[in-house]
Amino acid sequence: MSEIESKYSPNQIESKWYQFWMDHKFFHSEPNDKKPYTIVIPPPNVTGVLHMGHMLNNTIQDVLIRRARMLGFNACWVPGTDHASIATEAKVVDKLKEEGINKHEIGREKFLEHAWEWTHKHGGIILEQLKKLGCSCDWDRTKFTLDEDLNTSVIKSFVDLYRRGYIYKGNKMINWDPEAQTNISDEEVIYKEQNGKLFYLKYKVVGEDRFITVATTRPETIFGDSALCINPNDERYTFLKGKKVVVPIVNREVPVIEDAYVDIEFGTGALKVTPAHDVNDYQLGLKHNLEVIDIFEKNATLNDKGLHYQGKDRFIVRKEVVKELKEKNLLEKEEDHLNKVGTSERTGAVIEPRLSIQWFMKMGDFSKSALDVVLKDELKLYPEKFKTTYKNWLEHVHDWNISRQLWWGHRIPAFYYGTDEDDFVVAETLEEALILAQQKNPNIKAENLTQEDDVLDTWFSSWLWPISVFNGINEPQNKEINYYYPTQDLVTGPDIIFFWVARMVMAGYAFRNEKPFSNVYFTGIVRDKQRRKMSKQLGNSPDPIDLIKQYGADGVRVGVLLSSSAGNDLMFDEDLCLQGRNFANKIWNSYRLVKSWEIASDKVLPIENKEAIVWLKNKISKTIDQTNLDYKKYKISEALMSLYKLVWDDYCSWYLEIIKPPFGEKIDKESYNETLSILEDLLKLLHPYMPFITEEIWQNMKNRDINESLIISTYPENIPYDDNLIAKFEKSKEIVTAVRNFRSGKGISPKEAFELYIGSEESIDNLESVKKLANLSTIYCNKNTDLPAYKFLIDKTEFSIPFAETINIEDEKKKLQEEINYYQGFLKGVMAKLSNEKFMNGAPEKVIEIERKKQADALQKIEILNKQLLSL
Repeated sequence: MSEIESKYSPNQIESKWYQFWMDHKFFHSEPNDKKPYTIVIPPPNVTGVLHMGHMLNNTIQDVLIRRARMLGFNACWVPGTDHASIATEAKVVDKLKEEGINKHEIGREKFLEHAWEWTHKHGGIILEQLKKLGCSCDWDRTKFTLDEDLNTSVIKSFVDLYRRGYIYKGNKMINWDPEAQTNISDEEVIYKEQNGKLFYLKYKVVGEDRFITVATTRPETIFGDSALCINPNDERYTFLKGKKVVVPIVNREVPVIEDAYVDIEFGTGALKVTPAHDVNDYQLGLKHNLEVIDIFEKNATLNDKGLHYQGKDRFIVRKEVVKELKEKNLLEKEEDHLNKVGTSERTGAVIEPRLSIQWFMKMGDFSKSALDVVLKDELKLYPEKFKTTYKNWLEHVHDWNISRQLWWGHRIPAFYYGTDEDDFVVAETLEEALILAQQKNPNIKAENLTQEDDVLDTWFSSWLWPISVFNGINEPQNKEINYYYPTQDLVTGPDIIFFWVARMVMAGYAFRNEKPFSNVYFTGIVRDKQRRKMSKQLGNSPDPIDLIKQYGADGVRVGVLLSSSAGNDLMFDEDLCLQGRNFANKIWNSYRLVKSWEIASDKVLPIENKEAIVWLKNKISKTIDQTNLDYKKYKISEALMSLYKLVWDDYCSWYLEIIKPPFGEKIDKESYNETLSILEDLLKLLHPYMPFITEEIWQNMKNRDINESLIISTYPENIPYDDNLIAKFEKSKEIVTAVRNFRSGKGISPKEAFELYIGSEESIDNLESVKKLANLSTIYCNKNTDLPAYKFLIDKTEFSIPFAETINIEDEKKKLQEEINYYQGFLKGVMAKLSNEKFMNGAPEKVIEIERKKQADALQKIEILNKQLLSL
């Protein structure tokens, strides 16, 4: 036990205890005979640094893992990072550009050397920041999605799924990101409303001196037009059937086709068809056997099909084409138009629909198992509202586009041996691929094989995460996967429910035929006080590390969680961190107070101390019971709030006030020992939320063995408690509060003792505690004073405090009459509502009950005030 500092200094204490926990391997887990409790971290991007969303998510995980450790589970929290194909490659490409290096000029191998160099330099930053937060991850198990064993897992799973018929190569319309120059999945497209224009273009009817007007938001795509489409039921265009029109500027004749797909009400009811650059147009093209004309390069500039606009960006071409159309009198008009535009989640670039040969995975079979387990509540989502979101996506799931036109990532294990698109084999290694290729052509040699350039979608490695971190793909029956899997809880954001959560459940059934976890806790989005999502772009997100330096990790953890409940957005306010720091200081100072007391071994336990000890022990047991229920329902913030009130209000403000000895006196030994025992339980309850300050006080209380450290101590049990006893003490607190309010209102010193009369046969509970806290010389039960008195009611019991001679009776009467007038006016407003037939018939019963309670309270208040007035 060391000398306790007069001031709590979180920065010194945090680094000391984190190193202590690390040195003694308290975070590390190995399979044993205990029941496992496992969490896998949602791996942050290797490019990332800690932001407020990470702060919330990882604090919750740490609360769960620390509590599980104290409950006796073999707690294992696996950390790691994701290689983040698109984001990382973009950063490396930008870095190379600054150095005057072109990615394609140096080639794949050299580029990957730069990417690994960049990853080794920046990749560990966020994990080190998580340590500052206090995260008790098993750092010995840290994984990276491009680790050799995880890479092998991804390749092996791809080959397995291909051979089972779930992976195929196909020519489909995809979402092309011109900035990252790769395709992305439907789930990575963010649709944003933008103010644009609707342009009315004039197409000349071949062989006639008339034009047909077509409305479009993308006039630059006319170079890819293959047809003009009308609805066969549209009588306005009967004359067009079987004819051709001339595409403006391009001067190419295209047929007029008929299809009920065309919306007669939109625009002019005539549709330009560009099969290469619109999903719906592509389907029309297939149906009507239209030519597919691709007009864009990979960077969304026009190719040679764009005639004199070749090499120019699509949006520049839009403006210039409109100008040319006007000059040639081929633009009838343009008007404002609100349009939803697809953008890339990763780069923000406007997506270009593009026909491309890609790798896909069939999702139908696995989605059924993934849906059933949630609908049957064998895998629970918290809050439950996300079950509907999850269900809707899985019921309408599309084949997963798993290939990306990047170099950084897991290279697809397909090997080409010929010139045809289908001349390939899929194998885990080049050696295996050669054997398979020679089965098709014995003359093929290793140097004839060329591996697929594309890499796999980042999520294709992440979906294996709960399995691959325990090497469950490479060694399906190894000791660790059989012990730690399925994991227990997953804590993540609802924005990746499709990308990651649902796919992990599918992977669980695809490779192990079981769910990967039992519960998913969805955190909310961290927003500022104006309800804006925190982001670097808006500049409204504080640096979590700066917050930790200013308020301490415990203070920030408490501040973040006090305003967060499952699935609801967190309105972050830095004042909450200040509140968390103040809470830590309150705990620290209360401990210093206790340690400052001297013990009198011959002193008898005072009655008021006994009352306080019995009450607080029961209150702690009740709080444990309530917080255990909160944990079970993943109400992590609600559990913290219960503990906050228990410590700040019940322990610090009431209990210590009762048991502290009078100034200059010593405390009895029993009260002191009971207080230390109570404090130990409170520290255990708080430890998952505030690990640093609790360990510091715990270790300071007495000399402890390493195996007695708080982090691995036993979590308090919820023993039976007396709810009636707790309720009686709450009434005692109300009496004390009323007396203190009287003192404050009359300007009477807390040191001045006076009498309290109770006009009821009911005896007062916790008599000695009330006398001490309220500084009452005497309490008279079942007796009324004859003197002028201040009166108040608690549960219909009347209490009276005789006025001192210094009270001005006339002033008191005036104040009482003003109060009576106020409550009579308040009552009048309430009665107006209750007598309003429309209100009574239309308002919910709960609202009506509230108004009736207001009525009863006002009547009771007026009655007691009138009694006080008459007694003067």
